[in-house]
Amino acid sequence: MDTVDVVIPVYKPDHKFLTLIERLERQSVSINRIIVINTEQKYFDRLFYGTSFPKEYHNIMVKHIAKREFDHGRTRNRGVGYSEADFFLMMTQDAVPADDYMVEKLLAQLRGERVAVAYARQLADERSGEVEKYARSFNYPEQSAVRTKADLERLGIRTFFCSNVCAAYNRRIFDELGGFVKRTIFNEDMIYAARAVEAGYAVAYAAEAQVYHSHSYTCAQQFHRNFDLGVSQAEHPEVFAAYPSEGEGVRLVKGMVSHLWKSGAKGKIPYVFLQSGCKYAGYLLGRHYRKLPMKLVAAMSDNKAYWL
Repeated sequence: MDTVDVVIPVYKPDHKFLTLIERLERQSVSINRIIVINTEQKYFDRLFYGTSFPKEYHNIMVKHIAKREFDHGRTRNRGVGYSEADFFLMMTQDAVPADDYMVEKLLAQLRGERVAVAYARQLADERSGEVEKYARSFNYPEQSAVRTKADLERLGIRTFFCSNVCAAYNRRIFDELGGFVKRTIFNEDMIYAARAVEAGYAVAYAAEAQVYHSHSYTCAQQFHRNFDLGVSQAEHPEVFAAYPSEGEGVRLVKGMVSHLWKSGAKGKIPYVFLQSGCKYAGYLLGRHYRKLPMKLVAAMSDNKAYWL
């Protein structure tokens, strides 16, 4: 019988992380091991002081690292290194399975030998506003899809869109392709998916596998995140140069404005333009970070430890 592990990088966990663990333990497919790579032990201990976590769970392994050791690719590779399962899930600490069948539905997409990775649909939670709800539905629609190299001309960057918020990997293919890129500020999931597509494998979007995951970022937070997005694309032109993401951003804004207009939420449209301007400014500066003073680069980045 195939085995499956879950790898979760953690930093300053809160009670949503506990909800994630509880729902993983209830999945219809039995999880062999949950591997937690925690950054800075003091924050982990602070949440669980006086409790028996993780001892109350027989299948949880916790490994602590210092903040200077964290990297989006290398840290996840480290977590996978502790696994001997046939398949593994990458998740983030703030993604919560929508039901007990999320893992089962993701693994169903990996049964085909040519599917390297399958990622889940992300749903906005009930507290999210119309802007966040539309953004989630734009990036994670209701229809599942399997994409290959043949789709690049038609879909461009969407061919290898993927998110480690919740994604399942075929371990054999993962090892064959060398795992995640070992140093990156962002986008380790899409860089891997692009390499898989180039190697002749497929990327699956499993709309039936669902997690609640949404944020209400401020404009400043959007700027910093998109700066790092731009940096990652600048550092990996072999993946992103031929398939720029600007077109997708324009489509998102146009669709969102139309949605808000039709739904009677016209008052939110100015904020959409402000938010989009901050996102694009961050992205553009990130793409050209090599021309900027390093102190300014570190100040604009969301991941300041990356520049140390």
